[in-house]
Amino acid sequence: MIETAPAITDPTALSASELARAIAERRLSARDAVEAHIARIETVNPALNAVVVKRYDEARSEADAADRALREDRLRGPLHGVPITLKEQFTAAGMPATIGVASVAADERDGPLVARLRAAGAIVLGKTNVPQLLLYNESDNPVYGRTNNPADPTRSCGGSSGGEAAIIAARGSPLGLGSDIGGSLRTPSHACGIAALKPTSGRLTNEDARLSGYAHGQTAIPSQPGPMARSVADLTLAMRVLAAPGQDAFDPLVPPIPWREPGAVDVAALRIGYYEDDGYFAAAPAVRRAVREAVAALEQRGASVARFAPPDVADAMHLFLRIISADGAADAQRRLGVSAVDKRIKALLQIAAIPNAVRPIASGLLVALGQRRLARQVTGIRRSSVDEYWSLVAAQADYRRRFVAELDRGGFDAIVCPPHALPAVTHGSTYYLTMASSYAMLYNLLGMPAGVVPITRVQPGEDRPRKAGRDLVDKTAAAVERGSAGLPIGVQVVARHWREDVALAVMAALEA
Repeated sequence: MIETAPAITDPTALSASELARAIAERRLSARDAVEAHIARIETVNPALNAVVVKRYDEARSEADAADRALREDRLRGPLHGVPITLKEQFTAAGMPATIGVASVAADERDGPLVARLRAAGAIVLGKTNVPQLLLYNESDNPVYGRTNNPADPTRSCGGSSGGEAAIIAARGSPLGLGSDIGGSLRTPSHACGIAALKPTSGRLTNEDARLSGYAHGQTAIPSQPGPMARSVADLTLAMRVLAAPGQDAFDPLVPPIPWREPGAVDVAALRIGYYEDDGYFAAAPAVRRAVREAVAALEQRGASVARFAPPDVADAMHLFLRIISADGAADAQRRLGVSAVDKRIKALLQIAAIPNAVRPIASGLLVALGQRRLARQVTGIRRSSVDEYWSLVAAQADYRRRFVAELDRGGFDAIVCPPHALPAVTHGSTYYLTMASSYAMLYNLLGMPAGVVPITRVQPGEDRPRKAGRDLVDKTAAAVERGSAGLPIGVQVVARHWREDVALAVMAALEA
């Protein structure tokens, strides 16, 4: 009996890998795939405001060209005819990249990562929303407005790759390109219930990205582009394209380290460390449960698991804040110019503007008022001298050595932990909740590859808020937890430097 492939009734329900296969096998035309995703965007986007720059006419023309090529037996690449979206910051021909600051002229050419995706056959439908200057975990800015979470419009989709996470979760796009300097891929993916990978720092070029308000001269904690999708297989497919040999041809700073396929990794042979709480910002009950469920699943696959304690996370977070704010927000001020400024950016600029001599007094006053967490930010976000910055980078290198030594002591190949302390936050709450991202920020400081895979949802009874006291940060976290039942929860998988294959293999095992 000859089996026939089932008819494709809804292309938006397919993953990027499935779409690519269906198009290559001529069971689906590229034009039909593109039209289905355009229709889906137009259906969901009015409630989401995720796709903020559209290129539908060009996408239709490219889809027709892809179909003609297939009729002539010419397959452009592994993404032939597959519709995708891009985070607004990436350089793409014919579209602006404002990072939420002001209207700018459209770019004349594709950046190298966008060019790679398109050379592999991908068709760009549009660009997705971001926070202003990419500086906080809500995708909201004066240029394009606010993006909502597909699971609950009262909640944020996260940031800074939030619009991308929202439209992928809502099936308006199967695959997207985002970036991450402090959880910007992982936090929105966790909040929206999709998968993402932040590669090792430096694995992919930043040559085609409008960088954030962090100074360009600050390279100790670089932003790192990475893929976002609804399946781990799609992340792997995208990384084959993005990390293929030859990147050094357009960016000599990208090391020519060969890409390793996750299919070659035996999860049963791995030793995996895990923690439910980093000791810096308490994780919500559902977030902790997700880690336990992930660990149990990996044990069933034969992996060896044991508890792991990341060393001195409070010190690491202080280093993170000091390094990324070393210019005293001068670069952010330059980029803002005379543009309207989001209130969360204003708050960061106000903290950065506090004279260093006054900081101990301001911090002490906040502590006396019961605001210990805000006091930490006041001491962390500040201008540094060149000598101080060099000392901070040296301290970062020392911390990285200590962290890897802890991995060596336990013989760990990977780590499973929360991606964020909370489920999707309510709109406006990141005014106080910057440091709830400590779980993700740690691995930007370390430069290690880290991904997120959806595991569960907040269950009834897990949305009872934590005790808050007077602390405004804890009160805001408690308000976020209240009423969060039903929201997606992911886990974070971290691997050693340049071992994205291990991270993806563990993520795939959890997804399965």
